Amino acid sequence: MGQKGCSKIQNNKLNTYDWLCDVPDAGNATDYVEVQFKNTRKGYFLNNTKIPLEKGDIVAVEASPGHDIGTVTLTGKLVLLQMKKNNARSESAELKRIYRKAKPADLEKYEEAKAKEHETMIRSRQMAVELGLNMKIGDVEYQGDGNKAIFYYIADERVDFRQLIKVLADAFRVRIEMKQIGARQEAGRIGGIGPCGRELCCSCWMTNFVSVATGCARYQDISMNPQKLAGQCAKLKCCINYEVDAYVEAQKQLPSREIVLETKENTYYHFKTDIFKHEITYSTDKTFAANLITISAKRVFDIIAMNKKGEKPVSLETDEKPQPLKRDSHDILGQESLTRFDNQASKKKKKKKKHPAGGNTSSDNSNQKQKNKNDKAVNNEKS
Repeated sequence: MGQKGCSKIQNNKLNTYDWLCDVPDAGNATDYVEVQFKNTRKGYFLNNTKIPLEKGDIVAVEASPGHDIGTVTLTGKLVLLQMKKNNARSESAELKRIYRKAKPADLEKYEEAKAKEHETMIRSRQMAVELGLNMKIGDVEYQGDGNKAIFYYIADERVDFRQLIKVLADAFRVRIEMKQIGARQEAGRIGGIGPCGRELCCSCWMTNFVSVATGCARYQDISMNPQKLAGQCAKLKCCINYEVDAYVEAQKQLPSREIVLETKENTYYHFKTDIFKHEITYSTDKTFAANLITISAKRVFDIIAMNKKGEKPVSLETDEKPQPLKRDSHDILGQESLTRFDNQASKKKKKKKKHPAGGNTSSDNSNQKQKNKNDKAVNNEKS
């Protein structure tokens, strides 16, 4: 079962990789199963009838009221860890049971209910506008048996939707449940591609949405441009939080940005810091860039120590100028002409071939030709 579970390919959002699937008997460690429904809604159910289940199986589970249809996304020991992470207690009375694997009749009824979701969402939005409610209904999810509908909405403030529930119940003849979600959850529900070229983190692996502050961007010296800092949810990007801890730790090894450096010529204020190069740029003006000088963090600490003693260096830069680095490599082409091969070829062409016996072959041939001409001329005169 473990090997089969590992080979299952799932396209659901927020999947959990089962790193215990190859462990023997890991799939039989518990009777609890993780089931995922539309979008990112998940639940934990008890398989007390010992139905053999694998990842990707479509099951009918207990709901209130009736039953719901979902997909098995996790089995085995890892389910207990996920339940602990999501504060789902195994002894709680809220945990429901798995009835069976979905039959063709269950799937047919589920598809009928699912086909009504888009139309229901459009009509519910119109009803909310007519009642003057400051809210946006982002999605509607019907239960597997069609007896219940969950309306996901976004609102910036508290909304009294008691009248809306009555209107929706009369219009659709189902049990109504209103569920508020945030802008980040809405972006994760819709999905998309981020500026990095990959799928949005909120739609593929993120489950907890931690608040993001602008101070995280300042620590990383990111440009405070709202268009670049905001994600598709119109909130600050979640990825700004990913590396901020590393920047904070690295910043502890650098001098404070509030310290002012004093020299005999000017007073310098912090302008920017390159954390990776351990270099700091200072300006002679506190408000804008003027006479920028970039020095190493070690030099800054030395100047701070001198200022504490009442001493002022001549300038921020070190007195000794850095010596140019010596090159160990040997430049072959720098010592010889690039046309040296052409010169050798021309010399070979001009060089005369010598006779094996030591004579000159070309001169011998010319003398022989001249002798033959003379012999022919003598013969012609005799005739």
